[in-house]
Amino acid sequence: MRLSELKNAGRTPALPMSIALADAAGPAELQLLSLLRVLPGQRYVGAGIWRGRPVLAKLLVGQKAPRHFQRERAGVQLLAAQGLTTPLLLADGLEDGEGGWLLFEFLNQAQSLGEAWTAVEHLPALADEQQAVLGDALTAVGQMHAKGLWQEDLHLDNLLRQDGKLYLIDGAGIRVEEAGKPLSRQKVLENLGVFFAQLPKSLEPFTEELLVYYLLSNGEHGLPVEALQKQIDKVRSWRLKDYLTKIGRECSLFAVKDGPFALRAIRREEEAAMLPVLDNADALIDSGHLYKTGGAASVARADVAGRALVIKRYNIKNFAHWLKRFWRPSRAWHSWREGNRLMFLGIATPRPLALLEQRFFWLRRKAYLITEHLPGPDIIERFAPYVANADAPERELQALDTLFAQLIRERISHGDLKGHNVFWQQDRWALIDLDAMCQHGSQSAFAAAFARDRARFMRNWPADSALHQLLEQRIPTVSKTLE
Repeated sequence: MRLSELKNAGRTPALPMSIALADAAGPAELQLLSLLRVLPGQRYVGAGIWRGRPVLAKLLVGQKAPRHFQRERAGVQLLAAQGLTTPLLLADGLEDGEGGWLLFEFLNQAQSLGEAWTAVEHLPALADEQQAVLGDALTAVGQMHAKGLWQEDLHLDNLLRQDGKLYLIDGAGIRVEEAGKPLSRQKVLENLGVFFAQLPKSLEPFTEELLVYYLLSNGEHGLPVEALQKQIDKVRSWRLKDYLTKIGRECSLFAVKDGPFALRAIRREEEAAMLPVLDNADALIDSGHLYKTGGAASVARADVAGRALVIKRYNIKNFAHWLKRFWRPSRAWHSWREGNRLMFLGIATPRPLALLEQRFFWLRRKAYLITEHLPGPDIIERFAPYVANADAPERELQALDTLFAQLIRERISHGDLKGHNVFWQQDRWALIDLDAMCQHGSQSAFAAAFARDRARFMRNWPADSALHQLLEQRIPTVSKTLE
């Protein structure tokens, strides 16, 4: 295969494949064995064999290939020139009409710090295992900043660890201010803002403690936590907006088809499993365990291939109802968006898996939402033994404190905070039924909506019960002015 042919190979080209390349030693075949990352029609990154040696290949095609090639090679050369540890570039080339390619030494059994973090992120905030991962990352970032470089796309997957040695990768994101001289304070704050913005908010109280690892490898500047926090908040806001645009378009995270007769969105890794579920959603609802049927929505639990799913169908009751719904985004879309919002913000909710919005020349009809099933009890059932004596376990009460603190911090109102919409799952309270959820832009709008949420939540128990009185004391109220 010629390199240029990759441009039309799609997201999942057949492997293994042979690609004709050439360097100073002459032409040779790259045997591409696996793909690690694909940006269809632009970039293919995978493992292969080149001249009998294992390599990591970055293959760049399409109109943007020359620019991407130059940026990648320049970044790799900057890292190497400053003595920073990065995989060795073995061969590279750029050919008009074909594309560009870079072949790196293959780091056998290397693990990204992103993978290392996934293995420990469930532990209590800043457990020793978490501290080890983040400490290694911040040490490497400090070393890079001390040499005048920064990684524009700074995240844990751009750091590889092999036999205790840390490698900086992804030269395309490397930028330089003044090579060999420490990065300016403002650039340091901006880049660290990118790093910390990707960590769970539960780690926010430990920012200053984690900064020690960075300062030990680059103590050039004093870094006020307040100034850093402003950068973190700025990046977090941007990342959320960017993520919420991705849930409705074809990208590496989501498989999306949007047209005049349907909108279908599926988490990329769930595509093969969810397509048959969407195709048979009505039958699965009819044969499943019904939670709600008829009216504006039908909800059922369905067991598919040994996996429990919740399928919610948003019905069109009659012509008058259709006239109210056809011109605006469906409630399924709203729930899909808000479920993904909560997951991004670290607020517990069933994982949204797939969405289907039926249309007729863009006019909306029925819609379906598929999520994971939460087997845990709702808060009504969980707190039933404690209504009279208010002796609810402190773990559950603290988890409730955390949930309300998260909602207040993010200015999120649920819209229907009855007890059957709050489930106990993995030591957290999770929210379901997100049709009316809203993240508010102003404090005054949020305060009014939160007051309604709080009042609805308290009506789950008799006002004269001991549990009601306990929760009345614990659950905060919100002022319409910034506090």
